[in-house]
Amino acid sequence: MPRIVMKFGGTSMAGIERIRHVADRVRREVATGNQVAVVVSAMAGETDRLVQLCKEAAPLYDPREYDVVVASGEQVTAGLLAMTLQGMGLNARSYMGWQLPIRASGHASALIEGIDVAVLERVFDDSGIAVIPGFQGVTSEGALATLGRGGSDTSAVALAIAAKADRCDIYTDVDGVYTTDPRIVPRARKLDVVTYEEMLELASVGAKVLQTRSVGLAMRYGMPLQVLSSFEDLPGTMIVADEGTVMERNIITGIAHDRNEAFITLTGLPDRPGTVAAVFRPLADAGINVDMIVQSAKSAGGMSDLTFTVPKASLAHSVDALAKVREAGGFQELLTNTDIVKVSVVGVGMRSHAGIAAQMFDTLAERQINIVAISTSEIKVSVLISEDYTELAVRVLHTAFGLDAPAASLDAGAAS
Repeated sequence: MPRIVMKFGGTSMAGIERIRHVADRVRREVATGNQVAVVVSAMAGETDRLVQLCKEAAPLYDPREYDVVVASGEQVTAGLLAMTLQGMGLNARSYMGWQLPIRASGHASALIEGIDVAVLERVFDDSGIAVIPGFQGVTSEGALATLGRGGSDTSAVALAIAAKADRCDIYTDVDGVYTTDPRIVPRARKLDVVTYEEMLELASVGAKVLQTRSVGLAMRYGMPLQVLSSFEDLPGTMIVADEGTVMERNIITGIAHDRNEAFITLTGLPDRPGTVAAVFRPLADAGINVDMIVQSAKSAGGMSDLTFTVPKASLAHSVDALAKVREAGGFQELLTNTDIVKVSVVGVGMRSHAGIAAQMFDTLAERQINIVAISTSEIKVSVLISEDYTELAVRVLHTAFGLDAPAASLDAGAAS
């Protein structure tokens, strides 16, 4: 009997009527003869509300207590969906992360160490439906742990892998993966197929359809992943290992942007071995991810400046961690800037085509958009620019790389 894990995002669970709609989708999947486990997110906006409460309670909050607060949103929707399915006559029950259990280490962005699926197997044997709150697990000490924003995607993929599911379906408020955000570029096209590598890069640089870690897990274990709309019965986007079946495709697959970046500049760093390590060690110890890094050449006085980005949510913790470095004479001044955005072009075709970065830089220069920092990978080029130019940069790059949908397709409703 096929085994499916279905994951529903926050907009899918935003209120009882939408939860009833989700329940009907689950019922239809069960009616086809599939064994089904469902992973749910908190209602749209609920996690943001809970995070804000944590910040108001204590700007430098304890990550353990933060997890206690923010894990509550998914518990509410899991219980409500289970009730709704029961009202349809289905054998459904909710199971918290600690009841399976989903073992995790750390807090706020915990890593999944393993999932005991014995409980889940008993549910399947009894023709039941397990409804599981995403985003949460339990530490070896028995404390709640959360997996970071978007962690319900990771919960679903990890559960699908542990339960040896045939596929994992991610239901969201869009009907697939687009070449860019269609709210910014109406001519954005839905992609039928995207490779794991491309989706991994797109997710890491701001595409909000899937959490980065979920794509990495699916890629590592070869779990078939599908992005579908919660609201319309339309074909979605398949995330696959290789798109070799496509004879011809664009060099660039998509344009992504990420407003969740904060810029930190440290001035007057002494030019000696170990200085940069002393800066980044406390950030690593605090579990803060650093992205773009730019170090200026040393001045006549033997000093240099160091600039890097961190997630906006980690800015306060970053400043606090770096204060100890400054006390030790590590730098003269710390400057921050949150009015920035990271814009990226992604595509596996970049491996065999030169000049992508140059074309990107030329396109931005033509519109007088200044580049603050640059980072690259084998299939990605990212730039940091002023947030004021976000939409203009995305639109002109989308057109420059030939990603706009034809006018006829647009008129027919191919893009939304």
